[in-house]
Amino acid sequence: MDRLLVSRRDSASGRLEDTREAVRRGSKTPRVAILGAGASGLAMAIRLLERGITSFTIYEKSDGVGGTWRDNTYPGAACDVPSHLYSLSFAPKRDWTRKFPRQPEILAYFESLVPRFGLQDHIRTGVEVTSLTWDEATKSWQGTLETRDSGTENFEADVVVSGLGQLNQPNIPNIDGLSSFEGEVFHSARWNHEHDLRGERVAVIGIGASAIQFVPQVAKQARSMVLFQRSVNYVIPKPDRRFRPWEHWVLANVPAVEKLYRESIYWRFESRFNMMRKGSVLGGLLRRGFTKRVRLLASDHLDESALVPDYNPGCRRILIANDWYPTLAMDSVSVVTDPVERIGPRSVTAGGVEHRVDTIIFGTGFRTTEFLTPLKVAGRGGVELNDVWSDGARAMFGLSVPSFPNFFMLYGPNTNLGHNSILFMVEQQVGYILQLIDMMVLDGVVSVDATAEAMERFDTEIQDATRRTVWDEDCSSWYKNETGRITNNWPDYTVNYRRRLAHVDTADWSMRL
Repeated sequence: MDRLLVSRRDSASGRLEDTREAVRRGSKTPRVAILGAGASGLAMAIRLLERGITSFTIYEKSDGVGGTWRDNTYPGAACDVPSHLYSLSFAPKRDWTRKFPRQPEILAYFESLVPRFGLQDHIRTGVEVTSLTWDEATKSWQGTLETRDSGTENFEADVVVSGLGQLNQPNIPNIDGLSSFEGEVFHSARWNHEHDLRGERVAVIGIGASAIQFVPQVAKQARSMVLFQRSVNYVIPKPDRRFRPWEHWVLANVPAVEKLYRESIYWRFESRFNMMRKGSVLGGLLRRGFTKRVRLLASDHLDESALVPDYNPGCRRILIANDWYPTLAMDSVSVVTDPVERIGPRSVTAGGVEHRVDTIIFGTGFRTTEFLTPLKVAGRGGVELNDVWSDGARAMFGLSVPSFPNFFMLYGPNTNLGHNSILFMVEQQVGYILQLIDMMVLDGVVSVDATAEAMERFDTEIQDATRRTVWDEDCSSWYKNETGRITNNWPDYTVNYRRRLAHVDTADWSMRL
């Protein structure tokens, strides 16, 4: 009969070596299913191998690794976190070509991790896990997956780690008449590279982080471009350039310099959380200075309403680019701030004005608050995760939900950032899950999930904290669900997240032997 472990506070110190030794002696290791071969899934796999645990499989629905950086191949795709911070701390890349990495180089980095750490035999591509059901009798997850070649398959795992993240389901709004459009239509995350945009009349619906990057590139080709902009963004200069040869040499040959450089970036970005607080003095200064500068760009061709945000910095994601405002000033580019009303066979209508177009590109982002969609997960007693999350996704530390034993999420609810690198958060989550897996190997723990009481305390704390941030103010953003609940962001400094996840407090967890 199962029994609960006595509450105690375990230290992670020394557990890694203990687990390695136990595995070498032949101790049983859990079968781990990792969903997704993006950055978080690869990080989890590498850390398992570090412990000598090889009983895991990565299930990836695409034809290769890289996650969002494999999906998003639109012109100009790049990261807004500096290169040396947008990499795993335990798998550094010292020869980045630029201060801010572009999509091909980021993808190449993640692809290089496979042979570098020997992950080849652990990855299955072209398969999508569609459902998971917890079997209380066997204390395991029964999974179903769809393959491109053989159809439906079943599998079993003791532990499931979702690396699906928040940016994997493109959001295409339901606009009246969309199905009647006779031209080309695609989302930025599903870019049609076969379609020639030269000389075309292009409509871009949705102006966010992706559009800021691809619009300047498309504008160079298109005959004309109409940008349907629901909300104005803060777009600040991007301090990007190529690394100089001498910098490459120092970073490659003096490891301490690379580590210090990475740390300096981290702490500069960490300080930006001050701007995310309501009533931030720094945010107020930025808003006044930004408004004063961009108003100078207004003209008969470009109305001030298309330039000046009506909300505080940080309420929506702050974007970086050097070619955005020059693109808006082009004679061939126009900005429409009225809502899109309908789409015709060759037109988009907004504010009662019909705009003739040949191609529509959606830059409307992702269905970020629908975590894990369309995966179906049934936990203890048959409870469905979608039902638990009917009023908004929530999870203990963003990684575990009560009644869903041995099911963990990386980049889950309330772990996104508005000021630092998400890979930092992922590394803390991986480290915490590994502490729980250590207990399975060393202490005979069979199943573990957050207690309802701990989950309630944590969720209350998170929601109280988010109400003190600019994300809670009156602006639309992908951080909120339809009820206004902030489901995506971590409302504190990342150092405090690291502190919270440094050790497992077993009082917060239901553990069965």
